[in-house]
Amino acid sequence: MFNPLICFSSAFCLFTVTACCCPVKPAAAAAGATTPATAEVVFKSTGHTPTNAFTAGIEGPACDKAGNIFVVNFDRQQTIGRTTPAGQSEVFVTLPGKSTGNGIVFDKQGRMYVADYVGHNVLRIDPKTKAVEVFAHEAAMSQPNDLAIAPDGSLYASDPNWTASTGQLWHISTEGKVTRVAEGMGTANGIEVSPDGRSLYVNESVQRNVWVFDIKPDGTLANKRLLKQFPDHGFDGMRCDVDGNLYITRYGKGTVAVLSPKGEVLREIDVLGTSPSNLCFGGPDGRTVYVTEVQHRRLVRFRVDRPGLAWQRWKE
Repeated sequence: MFNPLICFSSAFCLFTVTACCCPVKPAAAAAGATTPATAEVVFKSTGHTPTNAFTAGIEGPACDKAGNIFVVNFDRQQTIGRTTPAGQSEVFVTLPGKSTGNGIVFDKQGRMYVADYVGHNVLRIDPKTKAVEVFAHEAAMSQPNDLAIAPDGSLYASDPNWTASTGQLWHISTEGKVTRVAEGMGTANGIEVSPDGRSLYVNESVQRNVWVFDIKPDGTLANKRLLKQFPDHGFDGMRCDVDGNLYITRYGKGTVAVLSPKGEVLREIDVLGTSPSNLCFGGPDGRTVYVTEVQHRRLVRFRVDRPGLAWQRWKE
């Protein structure tokens, strides 16, 4: 989540970003086929839901095994909406009390985990019964913001303090035990585990840094190092594809940047609005990216050339 009280702006721009329309080379035709395959346009955004379908707190998002997209604050605050691949949305569940969701991830059993930044909780939701429970609570959290899931099913939560421009990171075991694994950071926001489960990526919105840590066998972190610093605009949520490339929302710039595991910017994709807050991979082949976009309070989608990591985990 990007704090609406903080406004990122820039008096200069190093370059102008335009949408990249890159055709995917069609697969070879089967023997005897006479109709050529049509090249697919990738990295070009289009709207997926109507404008203003969500509140300004639109965030999340995560796809289930069937390809439905779950996004917080559909229609009103404190809800989680379910949007079909065709773009139809409905309220999936309303969170109890004052709980308000932000980042969402699924485990391999299909259970949903939601960062409740108001209640200092990580909630767990049964997809069949829609029962909501507090899976983990930590009063020392400023706010659990975004979540990432490791191959062993444990979670990592980013925890920014927007007022102080600081942040920390937490590890949540599969039993719900909460352990602080990093402190003294900037405004920790987007967070993701690498495909091999050995690295944790974290970005800092205000400081515009992307960091990488080694993940130790017990889930703690070591060897913090800078992967990339950007010269302008803020960050929000981010996710990996199966090759370990990071798709990072550039809040205020209106793009998603694709960053290689070596820290190289491979491309930036225009998302048709200034304020992308997070993204997920879905679709039948894992190559559709859905972006939560705050300016127009809607989901935007674009096709990519490689599947997302979360989609691959559904297949395991």
